[in-house]
Amino acid sequence: MAAKSTWEQFFDAHAPLYEENVFTKSTLAEVDFLLEVLELPAGASVLDVGCGTGRHAVELARRGYAVTGIDLSAHMLALAATAAATAGVHVEWLQLDATCFSLERRFDAAICLCEGAFGLLGAGDDPIEQPLAILRNIAASLKPGAMALMTVLNAAKMLRSYQNEDMAAGRFDPFALVETNALTPREGMPPVEARERAFVGTELILLCRLAGLEVVHLWGGTAGNWGRRPLDLDEYEIMLVARKPA
Repeated sequence: MAAKSTWEQFFDAHAPLYEENVFTKSTLAEVDFLLEVLELPAGASVLDVGCGTGRHAVELARRGYAVTGIDLSAHMLALAATAAATAGVHVEWLQLDATCFSLERRFDAAICLCEGAFGLLGAGDDPIEQPLAILRNIAASLKPGAMALMTVLNAAKMLRSYQNEDMAAGRFDPFALVETNALTPREGMPPVEARERAFVGTELILLCRLAGLEVVHLWGGTAGNWGRRPLDLDEYEIMLVARKPA
């Protein structure tokens, strides 16, 4: 059996605490917004990439949508399955790596939220190829004309948060827009070295073009403050809305 990646280790250990994070508290409003932007007909199929504990997937299923959730972490998926059973809804849960999955069917929409996969770099991951691979897999999973909505780390905030000494210490790479931090999955556990990638709008447009997607909107995307609004330079996330050409 292959060794677990850094992020699989982290999320397996962090799974029981995940929904205690402050950014998980606006699920109902977020799903309302997803349905408004994606303009999904009743019963449409949705792919949730990096679904975590399934908070968006379960709520979408509760509203009658056919949802498939994929995640790297078996422990996150186990909690998602419990949440779906408690809600009395069916969701297809698959343990898959977002950078190398392939599904036979095609979906009416895809979501990838709260850094569920995009830009969470493993030790050997290339900061261009990793997000591009995920975008290509999402594009391949969509029906022609279908839309994807993603939230990704905001490079403007990252650049404004670090100093020259952080670069010298290896905590921040300004060319790759990657920060490296020691994250503790939960109390009493040793930290893991985590690499996270942030993005600017122009490269998101270029990466989407290379993956076969067209960017429709770029908005501010911080959890709890979703809307059709400009980016605040100091917010954590950008919202990306893209479409697969018909």
